Amino acid sequence: MTLVVIDAVGLTPRALRSMRRLSGLAADGFQARLDPVLPAVTCSVQASMLTGLVPAKHGIVGNGWYFRDLGEVLLWRQHNKLVQGEKVWDIARRTNAGFRAANLCWWYAMGASTDLAVTPRPIYHADGRKSPDCYTFPPQLHDRLTGRLGDFPLFHYWGPAASIESTRWIADAARIVLDEERLDLLLVYLPHLDYDHQRFGPESPQSRRAAQELDGVAGDLVDHARARGDTVVVLSEYGITRATRPVEINRALRHACFLNVYAQAGMEYLDPWTSRAFAVADHQIAHVYVADRKDVPAVRELLRELPGVGELLEGDALAAAGLAHARAGELVALAQRDSWFTYHYWLDNARAPDFGRQVEIHRKPGYDPAELFMDPDDKRVKLRAGVQLARRAIGMRYALSVVGLDASTHVNGTHGLLPEAELDAPVLLCSAAREARDRIAATEVRDLLLDLAGVPATARA
Repeated sequence: MTLVVIDAVGLTPRALRSMRRLSGLAADGFQARLDPVLPAVTCSVQASMLTGLVPAKHGIVGNGWYFRDLGEVLLWRQHNKLVQGEKVWDIARRTNAGFRAANLCWWYAMGASTDLAVTPRPIYHADGRKSPDCYTFPPQLHDRLTGRLGDFPLFHYWGPAASIESTRWIADAARIVLDEERLDLLLVYLPHLDYDHQRFGPESPQSRRAAQELDGVAGDLVDHARARGDTVVVLSEYGITRATRPVEINRALRHACFLNVYAQAGMEYLDPWTSRAFAVADHQIAHVYVADRKDVPAVRELLRELPGVGELLEGDALAAAGLAHARAGELVALAQRDSWFTYHYWLDNARAPDFGRQVEIHRKPGYDPAELFMDPDDKRVKLRAGVQLARRAIGMRYALSVVGLDASTHVNGTHGLLPEAELDAPVLLCSAAREARDRIAATEVRDLLLDLAGVPATARA
């Protein structure tokens, strides 16, 4: 028997209204409200669910942060060594050395001690082209999956073309791995609800359709696992709520002469080495890094007056929130419920870096939800995209510059704060009624999984 843990990101009671099949799993087992950690973002909550620790202990203070030893802002790193603390499968191996685990697209899969791993990983060609692909361990798993399923649909995993196609590929891969490998634990990440909930808001008709689409794909995987006699858990890291106001935190810091840039080829780039203060924007939280602590009072005063900022954490408040880690900013800004932080630091779009108009999650010094859209202010954007995709199809270099620089008119959903309303809080569904409860914290998920896997409590630190 395998314990199958499906992360259906963005799953909430609101979404479940449109998901008959997943709701049936709760009817057979149980449904619990899941209380995430702060920040309620992918990397932080997943790390807490797998280690039982808060970010102050496991170090994943967001989807990215300022790496002080490198002098760079880096988001969406992939190596598992960044996550401090023992993971579920490591604990299970104390009493069962043969415990086998597989990770299909949960974050920080690379370099993990799981027996199998699959994670998105494009091919970066020497001539600058980028091709869709994935990383697998063991290497032979790559051709086993792509030979039957085709290339990993990277451009449907994130960006303007993000769709159910990537979720379907991952779910199909999960069925192959379940049937062909002996596993005790299988982690599966299904990202589909993330897209239209951020594009259109969680209450929109598009989001209801996305929930129905996910219900079909996830329902097939759940049915497949349960027909094998597997135990199934479906959970989410966060719920997406409606928000329409961008908060230009870095532009405010620049206007006040805290943030510096440097220029190349007429484009401006964030200069973290010489900046007195700058922010790493991550949905509804922003880590604000202040080089000299003498500047903290002035930065605090500036940000308190910035419309859209709801709260500033530092010192004891940061510790109480479970975020007091060396990777965190000197200040952590929380947005108001209707707001989210942009990473933009330039003051004139003519001086924006070229990656600003592209889907470039690893080059941007902050999260950019505008990457989910073709620029709505550019009437020729689809024509230009078609030309560039044609260049890609014949093996030529191309730059797919289709992302807008003004996010204020089209982003409608966000996350990152702790949930307020039950309807928009993340949930956990489980097929094992014996473990029933009404509520579970993200830091308690580790022990629930160990219980379901039959690992004795004496094996846990």
